[in-house]
Parts: sequence; structure tokens; C-alpha cells
Amino acid sequence: MSTTANGNDSKKFKGDVRGPGLPSRVIHIRKLPSDITEAEVISLGLPFGDVTNLLMLKAKNQAFLEMNSEEAAQNMVGYYATVMPVIRHQPVYLQFSNHKELKTDNSPNQERAQAALRALSSSHVDTLMAAPSTVLRVVVENLLYPVTLDALCQIFSKFGTVLRIIIFTKNNQFQALLQFSDGTSAQAAKLTLDGQNIYNGCCTLRISFSKLTSLNVKYNNEKSRDFTRPDLPSGDNQPALEHPAMAAAFAPGIISAAPYAGATHGFPPAFAIQPAVSSPYPGLTVPALPGALASLALPATARLGFPTIPAGHSVLLVSNLNPERVTPHCLFILFGVYGDVMRVKILFNKKENALVQMCDSTQAQLAMSHLNGQRLHGKPLRITLSKHTSVQLPREGHEDQGLTKDYSNSPLHRFKKPGSKNYSNIFPPSATLHLSNIPPSVVEDDLKMLFSSSGAIVKAFKFFQKDHKMALIQMGSVEEAIDCLISFHNHDLGETHHLRVSFSKSSI
Repeated sequence: MSTTANGNDSKKFKGDVRGPGLPSRVIHIRKLPSDITEAEVISLGLPFGDVTNLLMLKAKNQAFLEMNSEEAAQNMVGYYATVMPVIRHQPVYLQFSNHKELKTDNSPNQERAQAALRALSSSHVDTLMAAPSTVLRVVVENLLYPVTLDALCQIFSKFGTVLRIIIFTKNNQFQALLQFSDGTSAQAAKLTLDGQNIYNGCCTLRISFSKLTSLNVKYNNEKSRDFTRPDLPSGDNQPALEHPAMAAAFAPGIISAAPYAGATHGFPPAFAIQPAVSSPYPGLTVPALPGALASLALPATARLGFPTIPAGHSVLLVSNLNPERVTPHCLFILFGVYGDVMRVKILFNKKENALVQMCDSTQAQLAMSHLNGQRLHGKPLRITLSKHTSVQLPREGHEDQGLTKDYSNSPLHRFKKPGSKNYSNIFPPSATLHLSNIPPSVVEDDLKMLFSSSGAIVKAFKFFQKDHKMALIQMGSVEEAIDCLISFHNHDLGETHHLRVSFSKSSI
């Protein structure tokens, strides 16, 4: 087969036969959306190097992209092998082409491609030269899913070497400062990621250059990380603000003092390296991230394995309940871990079924994906999307034995406050529970006795080293932990302290 792809007659051009594909500067892209633009195809390659040519085969939903070097092409194919590229919510597929270079003609189709190449390449190069800083300020708007330091590292590492990251909450907004090894990488990340959603329809990145020229990190933990200094202690979860410009940039108290659940144990000593993310520092690993999160704009629900809930649908049908034990309150507390529950109705004639109305479709999705199949009162929950768009309250004068409850004004909602740190503490049900708001007079034995009073087994207990208002408690099983969370969340411990209980990502 010829090693040159010729655009003279794109109608007759067959494209590549699918094969293992030896490395080549030319990349074959398939299953493109029919209304794809040249700029969108070129943007797939720009983070990895200069794109030197483009051949669009719109009738076949395919394209050929030529990179400036084989190395750039290999980096691109390697990266997208681990992180599915998504254009307009549609996954696209890449492989090395059998062709070694592209030759294109002067047809209108190709002139348009060449014009797009010139426009994108010049803006890419000119602005890269003038990157004002290696430090980016990242604000995440519409934070419906937790975004972690590791997640940001995975996303931004696509554009170059990330040296340091600090995350914090300022003005009720999740923000981060992120330092690259060079301005070119910082500019490429800003150009490509600014305005993108990490998840479909939410967690929008707003990126600007910081006035800071470098970050000074004292501790490696879940709020700050220096990838050049793996020897740093985990500290007390507070990023160091020693740099004079940083000290001036933040007023005292802006950085949220409450560590994430389990954070005092430091981050795990080793993360898996994703093949696409290399590190220039020997022995230094880069945190791995679920593919869907890093492939910006892929719905989070695809990662969780559930169909996407349409916007406006926030009512879940919960079945296989234990009719002897289930109450609206217990469903309110359990589902409230993943969103704000508005109303609960246990069906009058079928008490093993209930309707749970969440605040919005995203929270309904979170609750369904985390709780479906979990055991409650000895039976696995079955959760599906209800055909109802809201839960009706009983008409005045019609009693339904307390089976329908309205919680829309409940003080126990965890997510009322925008940017609440509870968004960062959403974890699947686990045998270990995170306890907070513990008064000073309550000791370990008090809490162990309280949790075993329900008949559950307490396997381990540990106060947070730096903050005795928080602790981890490990139950005998996930089912026991679910029962204890329902029983003891908001339990009155005295001294106006009501216990806060959530699932922990750490074990003891």
C-alpha cells in the first residue's frame, strides 16, 4: 500500500484498513460527528505538538491528522488509548494510519482545512510564546460532583509536567493554583480547557494566569502537593502560603480548615501510573483517574455505568424495601448523603416500594449510582428512574398514615450551601463511617457504646490526630454502617452538638 494519503479524490479514498498500526506521524480518526469542524479535529492533536496537515472525509465521518513528529503522534495515540476522546458527547476512535504522510490538493474542502490549520497553528504558537506565567488559577463553577487534587493533576498533565498544585475554597468557590514546568504547557492547558466541563453539564473550568510566578508547598496531602518533593510530610492538610505574593493574595481563613474525610492519613503512598502521563522525576508517580473524568465532557454517569437521567427528572423508584422496617425518615437520611431529598412517599398498597424526590436530576443520578444494590434492612435496594416528575402530597384531610413526608425545608440538607465542602465528601457506602461535630466531653467509649447499641459490631475507632471533633469508626459490614448512618446521623450528643455521619473513603 502507498505510504502517502492523497486527498485528490476523497470520495474514492478508502481510509485505512483496521490493523495493529505501526507508529506513524499520520493518525486515522473514525466515528466523528457528521457536523464536525476542522478546528475540532485539529484541537485533538494540538496538546501533543504541531499539527502539520489535515484530510477531512466528512462523508465517511473520518479524518486523517498529520503531526509534526512521530513522537507527538505516539504521545497522542497513547494518551487517547487510556482516555476516550469525546467530541459533542460522542466518543471518537484513533489509530496510527498506514500512511506515513498526507498530501492534499487545492479542492475547496482542503482549502478550508488548510485555513483552519493556519489559524489554529498561529494562535497556538503566538500566544504560547507570550505566556505570562507558569502558574494557572483554576475556578470550578457549578460543582455538582467532587473534584480532587488528583483529578486536576490527571486532566492538566495532558498538557505538560505539573510541578505543584494547591486547592482551596474561596468565596464559596472551589479553586486551585497549578504550576507547570513551563509557560508553553500552561498556555496550552488554558487555551484548551478554559470553559470546558469536567462532567457533562457541570464542574466548569474557568482558567486564568495567576500573578504568582511559583508556588511554595510545605505538605503533600489532599489539599497541596509538590510532585518534585515526594519526601514532604503530610502535615496538617494546610497548604503553605510562604511565598510573599501568595500571603498577600489570600486573607486569613480563606483556605477551608476542614480536611476531607480521612485526609489526616495522608494520600496513599503509591498511585498507579497511567501510561499516558509520564513524569520527569525518577520514582515519582502520577495519580490515576477514571478515564471518563479526564476525557472532558464525557457524562459522569457513563463512568458509573448508569443511563443518564434526563434533566428535570429527579424522582427515583426504590423497590425491594423491607416493609416492616422502612420509614420515610430512614430513606431521607440515606439518600440525603448524595443530595437534598425533597419528598419521600412509601406506596400505600405496596410498602416495599417508595418514591424519593431529589433536588435535581444530578443528585438523583448520584443517589441511584451509589445506592442501587446496597443492602438495607437485610434486602438489596433496587433503584430506577420513576415516570413521575414529582411526588404528590396527600390532599388536605386525606391521611396516609404518615407514609408521605415533605422535607423541602429540612435543616438536615447537606448540599444547600453552594460550594459546600460536603460536595467533596461524596463516597460510596463503606463499612467505615466518618464522624464529625463531636463535642470535647465525648470520648471514644461513648461513641463505641452508642454505635454498638443498635446491635452492630464496632471493629475499630480512631479520632483524627489534629482534630478530636472528627473520627473514623469501622463497623462489621457495609450493611451495618448503612443502618448506623441512618440511626445516628444528627444524633444529639449534648452541648448543642448533633453528630454528623457520612461514608468514609478511608479505612482504619
